Amino acid sequence: MDRVTSIKLPAWLRIVVVVGVTILVAGAALFSYHWYTRPTTLTIAVGSLDGEAVRIMSALSSRLSSTKAEVRLSVVEAASAVEAADLFSSGRVDLAVVRGDVGDLSKAQAVFMLAHAVVLLVAPPGSQITDMSSLKRVTVGVVGGEVNRKVVSVLTGEYDLARANVTFKDIAPADTRRSLESKEVRAILVVVPLPGGSLTMLRGLFLQNTKAAPVLIPIELAGAIAEKERAFESFDVPKGTLRGAPPVPSDDVTTLRTSFYLVAQKKLDNDLISDLTEALMNARRDLLSELPILAQVAAPSTDADAYLPVHPGAAAFYNGTTQSFLDKWGNAIFLTPMILGGLASVLAAAWKFLRAGEADTREQALDALYALGRKIRTSNKEFELAEIEEAIDKILQVQRSKASIGDENSLDVATLNVAAHRLENLIHDRRAMIAAHQDGRAGS
Repeated sequence: MDRVTSIKLPAWLRIVVVVGVTILVAGAALFSYHWYTRPTTLTIAVGSLDGEAVRIMSALSSRLSSTKAEVRLSVVEAASAVEAADLFSSGRVDLAVVRGDVGDLSKAQAVFMLAHAVVLLVAPPGSQITDMSSLKRVTVGVVGGEVNRKVVSVLTGEYDLARANVTFKDIAPADTRRSLESKEVRAILVVVPLPGGSLTMLRGLFLQNTKAAPVLIPIELAGAIAEKERAFESFDVPKGTLRGAPPVPSDDVTTLRTSFYLVAQKKLDNDLISDLTEALMNARRDLLSELPILAQVAAPSTDADAYLPVHPGAAAFYNGTTQSFLDKWGNAIFLTPMILGGLASVLAAAWKFLRAGEADTREQALDALYALGRKIRTSNKEFELAEIEEAIDKILQVQRSKASIGDENSLDVATLNVAAHRLENLIHDRRAMIAAHQDGRAGS
């Protein structure tokens, strides 16, 4: 009969194995922790007329990095809001700062409203242009050009400026003062945040004194325009915006206003945008003293019919419905042990089915050996006894294998030896009986 022997490793080798396995497990755990907690970096396209939007988002990005936020920003500087919108709509960036009236925003979902931008139609001091009807046959300089194309379009349509022979000419910010002084343009159209660096630039375009001040031209039909074009709203420029004493304008002036938004791609994960929104709002609070314009940052409209739909992740943050770890994974944590337990039961049943016929338990093994004893007593052929010996060897081999690995269902060595010895004696006696019977037949 075969003997099954176990291989015993030296103590020093077992220690090395245990230490090695411990180091591997610790390394894997550390790697998994760093992988799970690594920050996610999103690209954001930013462009504006005065560079203010770039400065704001760069400051917020630096703050996220310094506070080790889970979500970081990589700022991609664009030449203008038009280019930022193009980068976003083509999918080359994850986020963008866009103006509500510029570019293709069909894939955009709002994270927050960054700032308002006011449409200003301004004529130089002493100008006789005081309202929209005074623009007849006048050339208006459009500061920023392409970025204000939508504004020019809605004003032209609402006031029929084409019939009034009003000409709009694109001019660069740096050329604005020269164009006014040379009378290439008789008024300018500019869209700027209030307050902001662009307003300071606008004040510097005109030589002002107590007797002469620039003329702010009202857009009286702003409300009607806003009803047709949802990117705009009617807004009253406060008295004294351009100058305080004496105030310019001398009274509130009606005009149009649009907004700058931080938008995200629809495909971005809700939890990721929730984390980003929370981190940016915390950074905004910390930077308010350095960047007062951040006071304008506000949650976008969460209405179903909002001009720019809010991203579900941002909406969850604003509504206080973000899910905690247990909220998101509680069901999985609860169900996983049940599923694994059921799976283990199925596998155990399958294993038992596959091992059907083997002597799995002590009782089954003993029953099998007793059955072989009865078979020996009724056997009349030598080859039958040989088959019985092979069956005994197989049972003994299985039981000794189980004993070597500590299986509690294995028969102990003493029982095996007694059973094997008894069966060997029975086989020997039966062989002798068969041989004597065959000799008796031959003698007769």
